[in-house]
Amino acid sequence: MKASVVVPAFNEERLLAGSLAAIRQAMRAFDEAGWASELIVCDNNSSDRTAEIARAAGATVVFEPVNQIARARNAGAARASGDWLVFVDADSYPDKQLFSEMLQNIRGGRCLGGGATVRFEIEDFLVRASLALWNAVSRTARWAAGSFIFCEAAAFRSLGGFSGALYAGEEIDLSRRLKRLARRRGRRVVILHRHPLRTSDRKARLYTKREHFSFMLKTLLLGGRTLRDRDACRVWYDGRR
Repeated sequence: MKASVVVPAFNEERLLAGSLAAIRQAMRAFDEAGWASELIVCDNNSSDRTAEIARAAGATVVFEPVNQIARARNAGAARASGDWLVFVDADSYPDKQLFSEMLQNIRGGRCLGGGATVRFEIEDFLVRASLALWNAVSRTARWAAGSFIFCEAAAFRSLGGFSGALYAGEEIDLSRRLKRLARRRGRRVVILHRHPLRTSDRKARLYTKREHFSFMLKTLLLGGRTLRDRDACRVWYDGRR
Protein backbone atom coordinates (compact mmCIF):
# COMPACT_ATOMS: atom_id res chain seq x y z
CA MET A 1 0.00 0.00 0.00
CA LYS A 2 1.05 3.58 -0.62
CA ALA A 3 -0.06 6.94 0.77
CA SER A 4 0.31 10.29 -0.99
CA VAL A 5 0.39 13.39 1.20
CA VAL A 6 -0.71 16.48 -0.76
CA VAL A 7 -0.04 20.01 0.50
CA PRO A 8 -1.64 22.98 -1.32
CA ALA A 9 0.48 26.09 -0.84
CA PHE A 10 0.00 29.72 -1.84
CA ASN A 11 2.73 32.15 -0.67
CA GLU A 12 3.59 29.96 2.31
CA GLU A 13 7.31 30.70 2.69
CA ARG A 14 6.86 31.70 6.35
CA LEU A 15 5.25 28.48 7.58
CA LEU A 16 5.86 25.84 4.93
CA ALA A 17 9.25 24.56 6.13
CA GLY A 18 7.91 23.92 9.64
CA SER A 19 4.78 22.30 8.30
CA LEU A 20 6.69 19.97 5.96
CA ALA A 21 9.08 19.00 8.77
CA ALA A 22 6.12 18.03 10.94
CA ILE A 23 4.52 16.12 8.06
CA ARG A 24 7.75 14.22 7.42
CA GLN A 25 7.84 13.16 11.06
CA ALA A 26 4.18 12.12 10.92
CA MET A 27 4.85 10.10 7.78
CA ARG A 28 7.10 7.80 9.80
CA ALA A 29 3.84 6.09 10.72
CA PHE A 30 3.65 4.85 7.14
CA ASP A 31 7.18 3.45 7.33
CA GLU A 32 6.36 1.61 10.55
CA ALA A 33 3.25 0.14 8.94
CA GLY A 34 5.25 -1.06 5.92
CA TRP A 35 3.59 1.42 3.55
CA ALA A 36 5.31 3.39 0.83
CA SER A 37 4.64 7.14 0.81
CA GLU A 38 5.28 10.35 -1.09
CA LEU A 39 5.02 14.05 -0.31
CA ILE A 40 3.60 16.40 -2.95
CA VAL A 41 3.35 20.18 -2.68
CA CYS A 42 1.17 22.09 -5.12
CA ASP A 43 2.54 25.58 -5.65
CA ASN A 44 -0.68 27.50 -6.29
CA ASN A 45 0.83 30.37 -8.31
CA SER A 46 2.95 31.69 -5.43
CA SER A 47 5.05 34.82 -5.81
CA ASP A 48 7.47 33.92 -3.00
CA ARG A 49 9.88 31.04 -2.22
CA THR A 50 7.16 28.43 -1.65
CA ALA A 51 8.30 26.08 -4.44
CA GLU A 52 11.98 26.44 -3.52
CA ILE A 53 11.29 25.58 0.12
CA ALA A 54 9.19 22.57 -0.88
CA ARG A 55 11.93 21.20 -3.15
CA ALA A 56 14.53 21.72 -0.42
CA ALA A 57 12.36 19.58 1.86
CA GLY A 58 12.41 16.78 -0.70
CA ALA A 59 8.82 17.18 -1.85
CA THR A 60 7.63 16.70 -5.40
CA VAL A 61 6.38 20.12 -6.57
CA VAL A 62 3.53 20.60 -9.01
CA PHE A 63 2.20 23.93 -10.24
CA GLU A 64 -1.40 25.12 -10.47
CA PRO A 65 -1.70 28.56 -12.10
CA VAL A 66 -5.30 29.27 -11.02
CA ASN A 67 -5.32 30.47 -7.42
CA GLN A 68 -8.02 28.24 -5.90
CA ILE A 69 -7.69 25.78 -3.03
CA ALA A 70 -9.83 23.11 -4.68
CA ARG A 71 -7.80 23.26 -7.89
CA ALA A 72 -4.52 23.13 -5.96
CA ARG A 73 -5.58 20.01 -4.07
CA ASN A 74 -6.86 18.39 -7.26
CA ALA A 75 -3.61 19.18 -9.09
CA GLY A 76 -1.60 17.54 -6.32
CA ALA A 77 -3.91 14.53 -6.31
CA ALA A 78 -3.55 14.20 -10.10
CA ARG A 79 0.19 13.67 -9.65
CA ALA A 80 -0.25 11.28 -6.71
CA SER A 81 0.32 7.55 -7.14
CA GLY A 82 -0.85 6.40 -3.71
CA ASP A 83 -3.75 4.13 -2.84
CA TRP A 84 -4.74 6.73 -0.24
CA LEU A 85 -4.62 10.53 -0.39
CA VAL A 86 -3.94 12.70 2.64
CA PHE A 87 -4.47 16.45 2.25
CA VAL A 88 -2.71 18.66 4.81
CA ASP A 89 -2.70 22.45 4.68
CA ALA A 90 0.63 24.27 4.53
CA ASP A 91 0.04 25.98 7.89
CA SER A 92 -0.73 22.76 9.79
CA TYR A 93 1.42 20.44 11.89
CA PRO A 94 0.20 16.83 12.14
CA ASP A 95 1.98 14.44 14.48
CA LYS A 96 2.78 10.76 14.07
CA GLN A 97 0.04 9.77 16.51
CA LEU A 98 -2.59 11.32 14.24
CA PHE A 99 -1.27 9.48 11.19
CA SER A 100 -1.11 6.25 13.18
CA GLU A 101 -4.73 6.68 14.24
CA MET A 102 -5.67 7.31 10.62
CA LEU A 103 -3.84 4.14 9.54
CA GLN A 104 -5.55 2.12 12.25
CA ASN A 105 -8.93 3.15 10.83
CA ILE A 106 -7.88 2.52 7.24
CA ARG A 107 -6.53 -0.93 8.03
CA GLY A 108 -9.78 -1.82 9.76
CA GLY A 109 -11.25 -2.11 6.27
CA ARG A 110 -14.47 -0.12 6.63
CA CYS A 111 -13.13 3.44 6.48
CA LEU A 112 -13.41 5.26 3.14
CA GLY A 113 -12.04 8.57 4.35
CA GLY A 114 -12.34 11.29 6.94
CA GLY A 115 -10.67 14.10 8.82
CA ALA A 116 -9.71 15.20 12.31
CA THR A 117 -10.61 17.71 14.95
CA VAL A 118 -8.29 20.71 15.10
CA ARG A 119 -6.69 22.87 17.76
CA PHE A 120 -5.23 26.36 17.96
CA GLU A 121 -2.79 27.74 20.50
CA ILE A 122 -4.53 31.11 20.68
CA GLU A 123 -6.09 31.98 24.06
CA ASP A 124 -8.93 34.20 22.80
CA PHE A 125 -12.15 32.90 24.40
CA LEU A 126 -14.44 33.52 21.43
CA VAL A 127 -11.99 31.91 19.02
CA ARG A 128 -11.61 28.84 21.22
CA ALA A 129 -15.38 28.62 21.69
CA SER A 130 -15.92 28.84 17.93
CA LEU A 131 -13.33 26.13 17.37
CA ALA A 132 -14.97 23.88 19.97
CA LEU A 133 -18.30 24.39 18.20
CA TRP A 134 -16.76 23.51 14.84
CA ASN A 135 -15.15 20.36 16.27
CA ALA A 136 -18.52 19.28 17.68
CA VAL A 137 -20.25 19.89 14.35
CA SER A 138 -17.42 18.13 12.51
CA ARG A 139 -17.71 14.99 14.61
CA THR A 140 -21.50 14.95 14.52
CA ALA A 141 -21.93 15.64 10.80
CA ARG A 142 -18.65 13.90 9.87
CA TRP A 143 -17.47 16.96 7.96
CA ALA A 144 -13.69 17.11 7.57
CA ALA A 145 -11.85 20.37 8.21
CA GLY A 146 -9.93 21.45 5.12
CA SER A 147 -6.64 21.41 7.02
CA PHE A 148 -6.67 17.58 7.19
CA ILE A 149 -8.61 15.26 4.90
CA PHE A 150 -7.87 11.67 3.94
CA CYS A 151 -9.60 9.52 1.36
CA GLU A 152 -9.19 6.34 -0.62
CA ALA A 153 -7.72 7.53 -3.92
CA ALA A 154 -10.11 5.52 -6.10
CA ALA A 155 -13.10 6.94 -4.22
CA PHE A 156 -11.73 10.49 -4.51
CA ARG A 157 -11.35 10.12 -8.27
CA SER A 158 -14.76 8.50 -8.70
CA LEU A 159 -16.26 11.60 -7.05
CA GLY A 160 -14.36 13.97 -9.32
CA GLY A 161 -12.25 15.38 -6.49
CA PHE A 162 -12.89 18.77 -4.93
CA SER A 163 -15.46 20.97 -6.63
CA GLY A 164 -13.89 23.56 -8.91
CA ALA A 165 -16.99 25.71 -8.49
CA LEU A 166 -16.17 26.49 -4.84
CA TYR A 167 -13.58 28.90 -3.46
CA ALA A 168 -14.31 27.89 0.16
CA GLY A 169 -16.28 25.12 1.80
CA GLU A 170 -15.01 22.59 -0.74
CA GLU A 171 -14.05 20.24 2.09
CA ILE A 172 -17.64 20.11 3.37
CA ASP A 173 -18.93 19.51 -0.13
CA LEU A 174 -16.48 16.61 -0.55
CA SER A 175 -17.37 15.24 2.89
CA ARG A 176 -21.04 15.12 1.98
CA ARG A 177 -20.40 13.34 -1.30
CA LEU A 178 -17.95 10.96 0.34
CA LYS A 179 -20.50 10.05 3.01
CA ARG A 180 -23.11 9.21 0.38
CA LEU A 181 -20.60 7.02 -1.44
CA ALA A 182 -19.59 5.33 1.81
CA ARG A 183 -23.23 4.49 2.63
CA ARG A 184 -23.71 2.92 -0.80
CA ARG A 185 -20.59 0.80 -0.30
CA GLY A 186 -21.30 -0.19 3.29
CA ARG A 187 -18.35 1.80 4.58
CA ARG A 188 -17.93 4.91 6.72
CA VAL A 189 -16.36 8.34 7.06
CA VAL A 190 -14.62 9.09 10.36
CA ILE A 191 -13.48 12.20 12.20
CA LEU A 192 -10.45 11.39 14.33
CA HIS A 193 -10.28 13.14 17.70
CA ARG A 194 -7.70 11.47 19.94
CA HIS A 195 -4.84 13.51 18.49
CA PRO A 196 -6.24 16.80 17.15
CA LEU A 197 -4.40 18.50 14.32
CA ARG A 198 -2.44 21.56 15.40
CA THR A 199 -3.04 24.24 12.80
CA SER A 200 -2.23 27.92 12.47
CA ASP A 201 -4.52 30.46 14.11
CA ARG A 202 -3.43 33.19 11.69
CA LYS A 203 -6.92 33.80 10.24
CA ALA A 204 -8.11 34.56 13.76
CA ARG A 205 -5.21 36.96 14.26
CA LEU A 206 -5.11 38.64 10.85
CA TYR A 207 -8.84 39.19 10.37
CA THR A 208 -11.26 40.82 12.78
CA LYS A 209 -14.19 39.01 14.35
CA ARG A 210 -16.41 41.42 12.46
CA GLU A 211 -14.92 40.28 9.13
CA HIS A 212 -15.47 36.62 10.00
CA PHE A 213 -19.02 37.22 11.25
CA SER A 214 -19.89 39.29 8.17
CA PHE A 215 -18.71 36.51 5.85
CA MET A 216 -20.63 33.80 7.72
CA LEU A 217 -23.81 35.88 7.88
CA LYS A 218 -23.64 36.74 4.18
CA THR A 219 -23.03 33.07 3.33
CA LEU A 220 -26.08 32.00 5.32
CA LEU A 221 -28.34 34.72 3.91
CA LEU A 222 -27.29 34.01 0.32
CA GLY A 223 -27.60 30.25 0.65
CA GLY A 224 -23.89 29.62 0.20
CA ARG A 225 -23.52 31.56 -3.04
CA THR A 226 -20.58 33.51 -1.57
CA LEU A 227 -18.57 30.26 -1.60
CA ARG A 228 -18.60 30.42 -5.40
CA ASP A 229 -17.28 34.00 -5.49
CA ARG A 230 -13.52 34.40 -5.16
CA ASP A 231 -13.79 38.05 -4.15
CA ALA A 232 -16.23 37.19 -1.36
CA CYS A 233 -13.77 34.58 -0.04
CA ARG A 234 -10.91 37.05 0.39
CA VAL A 235 -9.95 35.57 3.78
CA TRP A 236 -8.51 32.66 1.77
CA TYR A 237 -7.25 34.58 -1.25
CA ASP A 238 -6.15 38.13 -0.44
CA GLY A 239 -2.62 36.95 0.39
CA ARG A 240 -2.56 38.28 3.95
CA ARG A 241 0.10 36.27 5.81
